[in-house]
Amino acid sequence: MKKVNLAVVGATGMVGRTFLKVLEERNLPIESIYFFSSSRSAGSTITFNGKEYTVEELTETSFDRGIDIALFSAGGSTSEKFSPIAASKGCVVVDNSSAWRMDPSVPLVVPEVNSHDIEWNKGIIANPNCSTIQAVVALKPLHDKYKIKRIVYTTFQAVSGAGMGGYNDLEQGLKGEAPKKFAHPIAGNVIPQIDVFLPNGYTKEEVKMIKETKKIMGSESLKITATTVRVPVFNGHSESINVEFENQFDLDELKEILKNSPGVIVQDDPANNVYPMPIYTSGKDETFVGRIRRDESVESGVNLWVVADNIRKGAATNAVQIAQELIKMWSK
Repeated sequence: MKKVNLAVVGATGMVGRTFLKVLEERNLPIESIYFFSSSRSAGSTITFNGKEYTVEELTETSFDRGIDIALFSAGGSTSEKFSPIAASKGCVVVDNSSAWRMDPSVPLVVPEVNSHDIEWNKGIIANPNCSTIQAVVALKPLHDKYKIKRIVYTTFQAVSGAGMGGYNDLEQGLKGEAPKKFAHPIAGNVIPQIDVFLPNGYTKEEVKMIKETKKIMGSESLKITATTVRVPVFNGHSESINVEFENQFDLDELKEILKNSPGVIVQDDPANNVYPMPIYTSGKDETFVGRIRRDESVESGVNLWVVADNIRKGAATNAVQIAQELIKMWSK
């Protein structure tokens, strides 16, 4: 297996720190590793695999040292500026921001779904939105078998999806303090808004889910609508997904397909109150699916309840999986 020089950009943030955990767990063949951040966090130290590293400030010359892969989680403007610089030096950027996701020249990848798209990268690969990642892991095997006609997404998204600010709003809000990140208190509340509203009444997060699902699944003809909601949960996104198929399906067969799909764990035993919940999926890399039942209001429809850790599978783990696929590809 080819050994690589790897960089983590945004190393001190919530996702950046999770990158480190996942990289340690998955034991990638790393020759050298570098950690970059804004000037604010530069000079701090990070421990990785028992060794201490100094965090460097990200500059235009940071990639002048033969870095093969850079995992970026430092926000859209940083990525817009530095990803092309890194790519021009022969580095492949796996970017966690929304900056490159809808660029037609950039692959948008969930390895369980469309790892083949990694092959045509030109130096930048986009990591999808956390809520999209877990949805398509569950939906792609069903689309392959029954052809999806329409999807209705309703999400119940944890505050960690809004970074440390969101996490702090819930933590402090439980003590009665006013919110700083969200427009309204999140403790004891549900906010039917994630990101800004667009002229059509949808939020940016809802439009991201719709467009990203079409791109990842390779199907612009899919009919999709979404409502994304912030809930007072620290970690783990939950989604109610209603799917209408072109073709008929057998419910037991559909469950078997999900059970045998990469990255999916089916938890579906209503008689014993077994179904996925964020409190139990936190810290795990799989996508959990339950409450699987026929939608009796249409000819060929199904309801799914899909839960995953939004910081791991929804961000860090997915990016590290892409890096693993790149290394495999280079090692052939």
